[in-house]
Amino acid sequence: MRRHFLRLFRLRNLLMLTILVILLYIVKAFNEINRVNSGVQGKAAVVKDSYPERDYFVPTSLKKIDWHNYKQIEYESTRQGIGEHGVTAQLPKSKAALEEQLYSVNGFNGALSDKIPLNRSLPDIRHPGCKKKLYIESLPTVSVVVPFHNEHWSTLLRTAYSVINRSPEFLIKEVFLVDDASTKEFLKQKLEDYLAHHLPKVKVLRLQERSGLIAARLAGARVAKADVLLFLDSHTEASVNWLPPLLEPIALNYRTVVCPFIDVIAYDTFEYRAQDEGARGAFDWELFYKRLPVLPKDEANMPEPFESPVMAGGLFAISRKFFWELGGYDPGLDIWGGEQYELSFKIWQCGGRMVDAPCSRVGHIYRKFAPFPNPGHGDFVGRNYRRVAEVWMDEYAQYLYKRRPHYLKIDTGDISEQKALRKKLGCKSFRWFMTQIAFDLTAKYPPVEPEPFAEGRIRPVSHPHLCLDMHRGEQKDILLIKSCMQSASTEQHFVLSWHKDIRSKDRNMCWDVPDSTPKRPVLFYSCHLGGGNQLWRYHLDTKQLKHGGNNNCLDWEKATRNVFINRCSDAMSQQWEVDRVDAQAMKNWDKMLLKVTGPVEDY
Repeated sequence: MRRHFLRLFRLRNLLMLTILVILLYIVKAFNEINRVNSGVQGKAAVVKDSYPERDYFVPTSLKKIDWHNYKQIEYESTRQGIGEHGVTAQLPKSKAALEEQLYSVNGFNGALSDKIPLNRSLPDIRHPGCKKKLYIESLPTVSVVVPFHNEHWSTLLRTAYSVINRSPEFLIKEVFLVDDASTKEFLKQKLEDYLAHHLPKVKVLRLQERSGLIAARLAGARVAKADVLLFLDSHTEASVNWLPPLLEPIALNYRTVVCPFIDVIAYDTFEYRAQDEGARGAFDWELFYKRLPVLPKDEANMPEPFESPVMAGGLFAISRKFFWELGGYDPGLDIWGGEQYELSFKIWQCGGRMVDAPCSRVGHIYRKFAPFPNPGHGDFVGRNYRRVAEVWMDEYAQYLYKRRPHYLKIDTGDISEQKALRKKLGCKSFRWFMTQIAFDLTAKYPPVEPEPFAEGRIRPVSHPHLCLDMHRGEQKDILLIKSCMQSASTEQHFVLSWHKDIRSKDRNMCWDVPDSTPKRPVLFYSCHLGGGNQLWRYHLDTKQLKHGGNNNCLDWEKATRNVFINRCSDAMSQQWEVDRVDAQAMKNWDKMLLKVTGPVEDY
């Protein structure tokens, strides 16, 4: 009996000890969750310096909360003054000289920017569903990296203020303004003194010599300590509740990269407006950035994040761990150009995923012109493109070289480390990327350009000695009728391309009619491959050149030789001969479109 009692006593003690250990672990875990997740703006007041060190962020709670800072939103709603709420602003005519001076050094209206508050309010132009969206309460910390070179004072500081003011304080670990060897005096000690007094979380990181955008981003990324790297340009403004939509997908999968919707800040009036309501990043075979429509399944799922093949450029969030797993940017890329393709291809081909987040919106000033001189590095963009093509594009690189054959003469430099990285990571082929991720890109931007439907001189049937001609005017190039001639001063050779636009043979300029008003002249604008104002069809039976989706046809006036659109009719002035027409190509292309998009109007 005594032995049995002792056995029970030991079992009881062991059970109590086990329960005590379990309770200690529960208390420790509970304290850690409270420490990490306390301080949500608008709900709690605790501010943390950092999360514990780890390889990558792991959310401790998947509970979803409302991250809106309603106090900040209410405060901004009451603000009044020039430029507030993103409304168009102007300076009096007496400031015209100052405006012109600052335009010339910035490419935007710096004089107006200086009159707009650094912490100005912005309109909430998000999808209505964004206002009700909840995000997990356990989100990673962020290091914001903003490279700049001779950026204007007020636009640089407005970038920093918008990040600090519209982000939960404890999520922003640090903001680095990476100075790429600026020469403006106010960007030196004056900037550091201002930040120390007004924005202590924002630090300046100096590069001793001009190294370019890519090197500046890498420099900021190397010193960053937070879980997520968030890259911005130096003339941007973060909008309401912009940060949680960027961070949640990364918190759930550290190999997800997230881009905000990029809105437009007008370079002249600083109006804040939408660029559009979403499109997927893409490229043509000269590596010009293009956009593809949002897929129907994603359109129906708005405003949830949707996959995009290519990022637009320098505005994105990426896990610090994943960024360095991918080797960061290729350090052999010089100045700027091609870096968004290199990183986008790496993300997808090496096990990652990239999405656009409609509920995160950041405004960006698109300069009227680039104010910086060429850094004297030769064709650095061409060299960058070739490095990207040689490492990541496999057999598809030939399509770039077919359009830019001189790239083959450019020395890529040593790319052995980049190729070794691709092998080490077991990255997929570019064919996989093109067929699985950018699967609809080739329908709009085919690697092998189809032959044109028609090309050559375009002449009125009634006056075969006259030709349509591209006339270079003071304001805009315009379409006129002139005598047919073989002269270097005339541009009378046109191409009716498979995009169903009509372009100059030797320049990327297309016939464009801004609206459908009768007697509207035909202008020339850069070809945008998107139909609309540049959509034309040639009808073989009537000899008419019909514009857009309306009932307007190309017409002309014998007395003035002016060319314009007019309501389609039986008039001889609307009948045109084209030197070479491929009627079968027209029919074949329409048959192909019929399979993909449904009925289309014949030529």
